[in-house]
Amino acid sequence: MQRPPPEDFLLKETNPHLGGGKVTGDKHKSAYDLVQHMPYLYVRVVKARDLPEKDVSRTCDPYVEVNLGNCKGSTPDLKKKSDRKWNQVFAFSKERLQSSELQVTVKDKNFLEDDFIGRVLFDLNKVPSRVPPDSPVAPKWYDMVDKNGEKAKGELKLALWTGTQADEAFPEAWKSEAAGFGESYCLASMRSKVYLHPKLWYLRVSVIEAQDLQLSDEGWFPVFFVRATLGNQQMITSVSQSRTINPKWNEDLMFVAAEPFEDQDLILSVENRVAIKNDEVVGKCTIPLQSIDRRLDNKPVNPEWNNLQKNVIAGEEQKETIFSSRIHIMICLEGGYHVLDDSPQYMSDLRPAAKQLWKPSIGVLELGILYARGLMPMKAKDGRGTTDAYCVAKYGHKWVRTRTIIDSFTPRWNEQYTWEVCDPCTVITIGVFDNRDLHGGDKAGGANDSRIGKLRIRLSNLEMDRVYSQSYPLFVLHPSGVKKMGEIHLVVRFTCFSLLSMMHMYSHPLLPTMHYLHPLTVSQLDKLRHQATQIVSMRLSRAEPPLRKEVVEYMLDVDWNKWSLRKSKANFFRLMAAYGWLIAVGKWFDPICYWKNPIITLLIHVLFIVLVRYPEDILSIIFLCTFLIVVWRYRWRPSHLAHMDIRLSRADSAHPDELHEELDTFPSSQPSEIVRMRYDRLRSIAGRIQTVVGDLATQAEKLQSLLSWRDPRATALFVILCPVGAIILFVIPFQVVALLAGFYLLRHPRFRKKLPSVLTNFFKRLPAHTDCML
Repeated sequence: MQRPPPEDFLLKETNPHLGGGKVTGDKHKSAYDLVQHMPYLYVRVVKARDLPEKDVSRTCDPYVEVNLGNCKGSTPDLKKKSDRKWNQVFAFSKERLQSSELQVTVKDKNFLEDDFIGRVLFDLNKVPSRVPPDSPVAPKWYDMVDKNGEKAKGELKLALWTGTQADEAFPEAWKSEAAGFGESYCLASMRSKVYLHPKLWYLRVSVIEAQDLQLSDEGWFPVFFVRATLGNQQMITSVSQSRTINPKWNEDLMFVAAEPFEDQDLILSVENRVAIKNDEVVGKCTIPLQSIDRRLDNKPVNPEWNNLQKNVIAGEEQKETIFSSRIHIMICLEGGYHVLDDSPQYMSDLRPAAKQLWKPSIGVLELGILYARGLMPMKAKDGRGTTDAYCVAKYGHKWVRTRTIIDSFTPRWNEQYTWEVCDPCTVITIGVFDNRDLHGGDKAGGANDSRIGKLRIRLSNLEMDRVYSQSYPLFVLHPSGVKKMGEIHLVVRFTCFSLLSMMHMYSHPLLPTMHYLHPLTVSQLDKLRHQATQIVSMRLSRAEPPLRKEVVEYMLDVDWNKWSLRKSKANFFRLMAAYGWLIAVGKWFDPICYWKNPIITLLIHVLFIVLVRYPEDILSIIFLCTFLIVVWRYRWRPSHLAHMDIRLSRADSAHPDELHEELDTFPSSQPSEIVRMRYDRLRSIAGRIQTVVGDLATQAEKLQSLLSWRDPRATALFVILCPVGAIILFVIPFQVVALLAGFYLLRHPRFRKKLPSVLTNFFKRLPAHTDCML
């Protein structure tokens, strides 16, 4: 029996105060009711007027400095600008305040020392409060005073209010957690953000044939193929078997295309393989994706003839000329498929690419990201370990990223996000990362954001309208073994609009109709998923702040099918656990057959006679017993959500060398002797697997050999026994035959022999195809 994981690696139930009340009794749903309210002081610096000119150049480059105790933030300076407008919001966490007085100071930027212009003082006890959806606080003009408290020249337009993280100004505001990070690239990478990854379509290019191709060398035997290019994606057809100037291919090439299509072109080039690594372009054509038909259903697309162009050098210029050669193709953007950018095991969206085919949503998923604790130091700063953590959540086309909490092992985000749900059998993925863009990360070489941990929540495990508040452990696999990186506290709620609609979803196929009418091969899906991942990664990395490539790939499980001895062992033990009941039945039935407990064996005889006497009730009894078992187990149903299980993953018992192999790059970066050792180990394991597979195939081939006359004598015996068995079963009632067979199976040990039975000997002597293998 599998040992339970240590207590520190288990999921923990929590009961925090959320939205002003406890989770268990608060059913009122409002904005940010799944997170703890964090009080903030907001200061909006709008603009200034009538500022004096302080430096010798008779100009003023003003900026505003907002001071609140130990926290200080500043606006950018307005160099040589006549418009003194900043319109920037500052948010100070009231839990960290060390002063009751707010100072807003205007200074003039100088090369040596900044000049003081004036300031405005505020008593925090008099700042009004605001709760959305209240209207925003209107800014006012305030007179400035000098250092002595006398009236200074100039006025400053400000707005002050107290609120929470639910305020609409919070996402773009400068926050007190970012004190000391004045660089724009740092502040941008710390903000929370919602991303929508591009809508993806499959592009099918059916290359049929070409006509009247022109060769530069008439005597050369043509070897034609077609190369299709879409951005960074490139595919080629096989070489045409008709070695003429009218080649035929009849092949489909599949690409992934992302909206918008305006600036994307499909380039088809017909090439002739003149020599090894020397291909001559016979002609090409460019097709804008915007002009390609979109296929939403099963209707066929009409093929078209496209003229081929060729670059011709005329004097010193290179021109494209159209000649008589042309290519016959069928191209369409297929929106009836679901583009698989998620891992096949953890899909978060099952809708087709075309929005016209989407069905109404069945519910809403709400996620509250509260805080993390016990995080490990991920980098060094000033001679000590530090972590700048942020959280990413992905469901469907919507990605969210929390703000980065600077230099904290217990970051508190308290951010809430919402997704529409169209299918309950989907998964939301949440990951925690360390931000490497800070402290000059990009300028110092652009180190990757470090993984702190990841978890998944399957929506079908959630009860409707129940608030789950749990602390999830975060694990990362290192070459030295699995390591706990901390815990993250999440609150989840799944609200369903209609129970009947959700139950009806279980009768629908998982994927859209096109996946079944025009199925794609496994290799095609694998390549297309890789292309989709690269497109999503490239688009999200260009956002502000960027969602970097290593983050996207980790969230999408890019290496889900990578070889791992640990995963192979885990899958084997999963298989054994899933089919363990068959082994248990065998172990339970064997003592009955050998009369280890005569009373139980006699009771089994009685039950067997009843079932044979009333065979029409067998299925009813099975369904009734199943019903009773399921109802009885309702008391022990899971009370918490599933989470990363190190014992199930065999991460705690993996050998260090196995982990080194799993975390190695592809192709391997290890020395040749280590690769050779791993290869020999893989050969040994693969040898055992092929033996088991061969044994299973042998048993099936032996059954087939009875019908194929491979062994004439065995088949002749089988042919003789078949009509005899038919006559016996026709004359003797089936109940009597079943009763005799059961009694024979349950016979007493004194009537048993240690030698195999006649049927076993007959079956083992049947031939298989093993003697035909090399």
